[in-house]
Amino acid sequence: MISKNDLKYYSALLIKKYRQQENKFIVEGIKIVEEGLNSNFNCEAVFVTPAFIESSTDILNAIRKKTNNILEVKSADFQRISDTKSPQGIAAVFEKHSPKRKVTETKEKYLILIDNVSDPGNLGTIIRTCDWFGFYNILLTNNSVEYLNPKVVRASMGSIFHINIYDGISETDLLNLKKLGYFVVCSDVKGKNINSFSSEKKLIVSFSNEASGPSDLIKNLTDEKITIPGKGRAESLNVSSAAAIILSKFANE
Repeated sequence: MISKNDLKYYSALLIKKYRQQENKFIVEGIKIVEEGLNSNFNCEAVFVTPAFIESSTDILNAIRKKTNNILEVKSADFQRISDTKSPQGIAAVFEKHSPKRKVTETKEKYLILIDNVSDPGNLGTIIRTCDWFGFYNILLTNNSVEYLNPKVVRASMGSIFHINIYDGISETDLLNLKKLGYFVVCSDVKGKNINSFSSEKKLIVSFSNEASGPSDLIKNLTDEKITIPGKGRAESLNVSSAAAIILSKFANE
């Protein structure tokens, strides 16, 4: 059974300040917990309610093969470490995992840059989309939502455990990547038709908030703007929808 002090400590991880201070984060739900346990992220603890223990014996036995640190939490106390309205009764704490390589040491043709995206659902969906299409390196600027935000983690459906995410990307980082031959392509409502865009260069593909667009930093570093042609009267596409279309195009090149 979890102690009051541990419950207080772990519930604080729902707050960004403490996640950053401790370099840990909470995930909820069977699928995401299992994804984390099957990854190279270090799991500190798994929390389960009495109801989950009673109803999910097979799942619990599989989890015990991955970690011995399973703590029972009363349903009322579980709410304190839960960020959902209808929790499944299982959650876990993982340590933040930094990519092994520095961002300037990556050799992939495509790097995905997320700039000025504040909605957790959008960021989580983009991470999941990158995972689907095989883009495993994401650059995240400081003006975007934190990727360990519980809503981002949930929207990613566990894909944060499969992707190298470089957060706190600065102008210096991007300039160094450009020196290494990367070409910055920015998704924008005004730009070159994505269907006719092609490049042999290494690309940093940038996605930004659909309402306010890219930050001044990205505007100043952009080499080419690309857009998705539309036929209707919608002002713009949701950024996660735009990312899915553009990444699908690049994945098939």
